[in-house]
Amino acid sequence: MRAEFERAISGRLPENFHEAIAALRADIAEKKPKLASRQASQKVLEALVPVVPEMIGGSADLTGSNLTLVKGMGFVTPGNFAGRYIHYGIREHGMAAAMNGMALHGGVIPYSGTFFVFTDYMRPAIRLAALMRLRVIHVLTHDSIGLGEDGPTHQPVEHLASLRAMPGVLMFRPADTMETAECWELALRKSDGPSLIALSRQSLPALRTDTAENRSARGGYVLAEAEGARQATLIATGSEVAIAMAARDALKAEGIPVAVVSLPCWELFAQQDEAYRAEVLGGAPRFGIEAGIGFGWERWLGADGVFIGMTGFGASAPFEELYKHFGITPEAITAAVKRRITA
Repeated sequence: MRAEFERAISGRLPENFHEAIAALRADIAEKKPKLASRQASQKVLEALVPVVPEMIGGSADLTGSNLTLVKGMGFVTPGNFAGRYIHYGIREHGMAAAMNGMALHGGVIPYSGTFFVFTDYMRPAIRLAALMRLRVIHVLTHDSIGLGEDGPTHQPVEHLASLRAMPGVLMFRPADTMETAECWELALRKSDGPSLIALSRQSLPALRTDTAENRSARGGYVLAEAEGARQATLIATGSEVAIAMAARDALKAEGIPVAVVSLPCWELFAQQDEAYRAEVLGGAPRFGIEAGIGFGWERWLGADGVFIGMTGFGASAPFEELYKHFGITPEAITAAVKRRITA
């Protein structure tokens, strides 16, 4: 057992880790599942937890919603540490602080789950993880107004912007099951700081079937190029990427070619060379689409860009009604593009 122990303590992932990820991504490409990204995350964990024995999971009393438990993990209980899953109770700060301690000890990769809005409680521990360059992974579900009926107290709007502002953190927001698998791979490979994965409550269509490379590793990429000279570029994250794709189809039907860019991780995109970013974002008018506040989006949109998203807190209603109420729809995007390019 010595070699395996020393591997885990050194922070190296198992040799068969890459094979498990490749097999998972091939399965996703074949089956094209329509899943909430929190369900996609559970599918990823079902593939990774058996081959990465140092992964120790848990949740702040939201296991049934975060979907962070994999069958057969077993539970850590008083006096019994043979399990790999911890019921932390409703104590997000304590959970994140305990994870930091485990990561500092070494030999384990702790991951946990809660609602994205509750990162407010976790912020001091996340910040310390960034300062100490610890590999901890936070699964953050119910990532936008898309959670619906729980209302604005549970709907994160400023959280993406505030956590993107924290140095040393990777803030992921995947658009479908394929991107979710890619983001999980990147989070596990990041050994020098925390990763946060924001996941949807609502189902998302499969947008990608290519498996040649982890496209999320560059932070952003052209998901669908314009069929003709770009008249606009739609840049979106997470659940809004599918909305951008629907708007692209509507604009294409009206003879307006636009590209869609998926931006699952701003921090990784910022690390790419300027030429790559310019190629992805293009020179046509840019439209940012995200069910959060627009703070920070000017970095990618430029002075003449348009942001379509939230300007305040959410409301309580089914998610379809909320997106329509706040104007985050294919129809609203189509109208905004037509206004801008005919101005």
